[in-house]
Amino acid sequence: MLLMGSSFLSISCSDDNDDPEAVDEEEVITTMNVTLTASAGGAISLESQDLDGDGPDAPVVTVSGALQANTTYSGSISLLNETETPADNITVEVAEEDEEHQFFFTAGGAITEVTYADEDANGNPLGLSFTLTTGDAGSGTLQITLRHEPKKPNDGTLADAGGATDIAQTFTVEVE
Repeated sequence: MLLMGSSFLSISCSDDNDDPEAVDEEEVITTMNVTLTASAGGAISLESQDLDGDGPDAPVVTVSGALQANTTYSGSISLLNETETPADNITVEVAEEDEEHQFFFTAGGAITEVTYADEDANGNPLGLSFTLTTGDAGSGTLQITLRHEPKKPNDGTLADAGGATDIAQTFTVEVE
């Protein structure tokens, strides 16, 4: 009986995992800043700031002004974790881990098109840089979603991408 017990202990106490997989914690993102610069000059900023994260307060969403009709804008996204002092620039981490991230854009109304202007190391879209085109005057929406570990390549839709959402925000803009 003693011999059987010692065999059980040696089997059940073996170390099968000599090299545990590193845990890559998800980013805490409190703020998304989007800068849209018109080809003719002038910049508009879109910001979503949610300092309590998953807390009860909704994000504070601001748009600095109206977009111009029938205009192409160069867009860039920066992400911050403002729960830390100084704020942690999450954009750097997303760029370094580009194969594990992708922004998805859903445009509506007077925003007619959004196209990627950058790629990850494998040539798949990333979305830290993009172009946005407006149509005729009116109101429009721009939803921006950052997915962590999406399927790549994908068809450019959230439904096909999979992965986990790091941050998502819909901005309502006026086009004049």
